[in-house]
Amino acid sequence: MELTIWGILILSMVVLVAGFIDSIAGGGGLLTVPAYLFLGIPPQEALGTNKFVSCIGTSAAVATFIKNKKVVMKIVLIGVAFSIVGSIFGTEAILLFNQSTAGKIITLMMPAGMVAVLIPRKKIVSDELLLTKADLYIKTPLICFIMGFYDGFFGPGAGSFLAIEFYLFVKLDLIKATGNAKVFNLASNFGSLIAFIFAGKVIYSVAIPLILSSMLGNYLGSLTAIKTGAGLIKVFLCFVLVMVFISLLIKYFYF
Repeated sequence: MELTIWGILILSMVVLVAGFIDSIAGGGGLLTVPAYLFLGIPPQEALGTNKFVSCIGTSAAVATFIKNKKVVMKIVLIGVAFSIVGSIFGTEAILLFNQSTAGKIITLMMPAGMVAVLIPRKKIVSDELLLTKADLYIKTPLICFIMGFYDGFFGPGAGSFLAIEFYLFVKLDLIKATGNAKVFNLASNFGSLIAFIFAGKVIYSVAIPLILSSMLGNYLGSLTAIKTGAGLIKVFLCFVLVMVFISLLIKYFYF
C-alpha cells in the first residue's frame, strides 16, 4: 500500500508527538494506531507497521536513558528473560481465556494505578547499592514476568504500568523507573515485531519514512524527562492512563 506525501507528513507529525509521549510515559500507540487506520491502512498492517516504527524509535529513548545513567543495569540483566518468557506465556494464554473479561477487570483497576502515581514515596532508591536482594531477585522477576504476561495477553499501557510498579514496589525514583520500563517494553515489543515481520504485516514504504520522526520524538521526550524530573513524568503517566482508561471503557463497556 502506498500513501501520498501528505499522508506521510501527517503520520510523521503524529509519530513525533507519540514518540515524545511514549518515551516519557508509554501509550504512544494510542495516537499512532488510530492515525494509521484513519489513512486507510488495514488493522493488522497498522499494528505491524506501528510496531516496526515504535521499536526503532524506542531504541533512541533507551539509549538516552542508558547514556544518562537512568537505567539500573542490575535490574535489566535479571529482568529481561522474565519479561520475554512472560510475554510468550501471555500470548499463549490469550488463546485460552476470555479477553473481554480480562479487559473489564484491568479497566476497573486503572484508577487505582493513577492514584498510586500521585502518592508521595517515603523511601526512594536513588543509589543502586541500596537495592535489596528481595528487590533484585523476587520483586524484579515478578514484575517483569507479570507485565510481560500482560503485554502478551492484553497490552495497552504496559510501559506505563511497568514504570508504576518499579516506582511503587522497588522504590526507584520515577525517572529510573521509566528508564527501566522502556528497556523491558522494548524487549517484549521486539518479539512481537518479529512475528509481524514473518507474517508480512509491515508496510516498509510507510514505516521507513517515519523512523526519523519516531527516533526524534523519543529522543526529545526522554531528554525532557531526564532534565525536568519526576513532576513531568507524573503528569504524562496520568495523562496516558486516562487515555487508556477511556479507550478501554469504550471498548469493553460500550459507552
